[in-house]
Amino acid sequence: MTEVCGVVLAAGEGQRLRPLTEILPKALCPVGNVALLDRALARLAALGLSGPGKAAVNAAYLAEQVVAHVGDRAHLSVEPDGPVGTSGGVGRLKGWIDGRGALVGNADAYLADPGREPGKDIAALLDGWSGDTVRMLTKTNPPGATGGFSGRRFAGFSLLPWRYVRGLSTEHSDLVRTVWRPAEAEDALELINYEGSYIDTGTPGDYLTANLHAARARTLIDPTATITGTVTDAVVGAHATVHGEITRCVVWPGAEVTSGERLTDVIRAPGPVTVAAA
Repeated sequence: MTEVCGVVLAAGEGQRLRPLTEILPKALCPVGNVALLDRALARLAALGLSGPGKAAVNAAYLAEQVVAHVGDRAHLSVEPDGPVGTSGGVGRLKGWIDGRGALVGNADAYLADPGREPGKDIAALLDGWSGDTVRMLTKTNPPGATGGFSGRRFAGFSLLPWRYVRGLSTEHSDLVRTVWRPAEAEDALELINYEGSYIDTGTPGDYLTANLHAARARTLIDPTATITGTVTDAVVGAHATVHGEITRCVVWPGAEVTSGERLTDVIRAPGPVTVAAA
């Protein structure tokens, strides 16, 4: 099989998640008390794509936080003038990719398949790959939805052959225009079904949904959190404090819910910052 490297796109601003993403870049927002970026890197590592020679991460918005978080776990590509889109981000990595296929994932994609280990659940993207086609992980469009690709929607990861990567510009653009639609037009786009759950965590509502899914319909509390109040169907991060009542909430590491507060369907971050998930 053609040699493959892994790329996690983590440069986005996460505008729909503000003001949460004024504190953390979207890629570092925790889901089930694990940063989204760490989930993506673990999924690549399970496929043998780890370390700076086989895995890369791009960064732009709040880049210093992403760089510090990744450390020496992956090659880092910093976009100093701001995000250049999914296509531009991969284009800037052409020298590092250097002839290989690229398994590219969005850091904000939450994937979970209870029947398979992370990484193994997307292994079909690599199985039997010719090295010439574009492969895309997909889910069936929900009823009434339009767009996508042959009635299916992108589910966070795609596999790009070098023949497409080498032509990518470093200018701002997205993979829909530069790779996926052109591959579809030349009948070189393979749609791979994902059996598990996929959630784009770009909105507060979807971000909360992903957290509650990661908690597996139970309360998930970090051992270092302090709880003197009531916690129901919620995720509570490290060193957080809950003295009030929370239901279907996410409490970020270090955040506090004070005595007398009753929160439902919100994300609480340090500050305090409170974002409704409705």
